[in-house]
Amino acid sequence: MSKLTTETYVQGVLAGDRVMLARAITLVESNAPHHFEQAQAVLQQLLPHTGNAIRVGITGVPGAGKSTLIETLGLKLTQMGHKVAVLAVDPTSAISGGSILGDKTRMEQLTREEKAFVRPSPTGGVLGGVARKTRESLLVCEAAGYDVILVETVGTGQSEITVRSMVDFFLLLLVPGAGDELQGIKKGVVEIADAILINKADGENKIRAEAARTEYNRALHYLTPATKGWRTRAYTGSALDGTGIDKIWELIESFREKTAASGALQTRREAQMVAWLHTVIEEQLKRAFYEDTAVQAALPELETAVRQGTLPPTAAALKLLQIHQK
Repeated sequence: MSKLTTETYVQGVLAGDRVMLARAITLVESNAPHHFEQAQAVLQQLLPHTGNAIRVGITGVPGAGKSTLIETLGLKLTQMGHKVAVLAVDPTSAISGGSILGDKTRMEQLTREEKAFVRPSPTGGVLGGVARKTRESLLVCEAAGYDVILVETVGTGQSEITVRSMVDFFLLLLVPGAGDELQGIKKGVVEIADAILINKADGENKIRAEAARTEYNRALHYLTPATKGWRTRAYTGSALDGTGIDKIWELIESFREKTAASGALQTRREAQMVAWLHTVIEEQLKRAFYEDTAVQAALPELETAVRQGTLPPTAAALKLLQIHQK
C-alpha cells in the first residue's frame, strides 16, 4: 500500500469516501510507531468535525441476538436517511480468531448497504489497545459523516465497562426464560445500562419475555440510574421480526434530547475524553517501562527472588522503577 499524505487521509474522510475511511481506520489501528504519529496528525485535523453522532453501546451474552439487532436497527436507520457505522470491542479476538468477523458475515444486508459501514474489531487481545483503536475509529467515522455509531462488545467482563466509557447510550440485551446466572450478567452490567431489551420476545417466548421485563423493572426501581436525570427501564422486542425495535430507537432519540438539554451528555463526553487521556498515559508508560532494556535485563532475577519469597513484590517493583528512571 502506497504511503498517503495526512492531507489525503483527512480530505478523503471528510468527503465520505468509504475506501479512504477504511484506510484511515487501518492507519489508526496500526501498531507501527511511524503510523502512530501520522494517525495522531490525521485525528487532530478531523477532531473539529466529530461529536455530531449519537454513540450507542450494545452488549449481551453470546446468543442474545446482538448481530441480528444491529442489522435490523441499522437497516431501519439507513432507510430513515441515517448513516450508520458499526464498530466492535473484542479483546478475545487474538485468542479466538474474533467473532466479529462472523458477525460481519451475518450482517450481510447491512454490510451491502451504502449508508452503513461495518468494521471488524482490531485484533490484539489487549483490551486497552483495542479500546483506544475503537475510540479513534469512532471519531474517524463521525468525521466521515456517520451520525449513528453502534459499538458492540464481543468480549465479556471488563469490555462492557470500556464500551460504556466511549458511548452516550448503553443498551443491554437479554433473552427471556434464563436467569441472571445462566446469562452470565453481573449486577454491575445492569447498573451501567440506560435500557434493557428482552430480545427474542416472539412466538412462545412472549409471555416469558413480559415476565422478565416486569422482574427487571422491579429491580431497576432500586438501582441508581446510569445517567443522571434518566430512568433505566426494561423493554421487550424481537430483532428477528423487528417488533419493538422502533421503540428502542425512539428511546435513544429521547435520551439524546433530554441529556443534551440538561447538559448531562456534554458532561459525560468531557469526562470520557479526560479518562481516555489518562488511559493512554498509563498505556504508554507501561509500554516504555517494559521496552526498557535495563528493565528487561533486571526483571528475570527479580521475578525469581519474588517467586522464591526472598524479596517482597513491592520492593522488587520499586527497584525496577528506579532502574527505569535512571
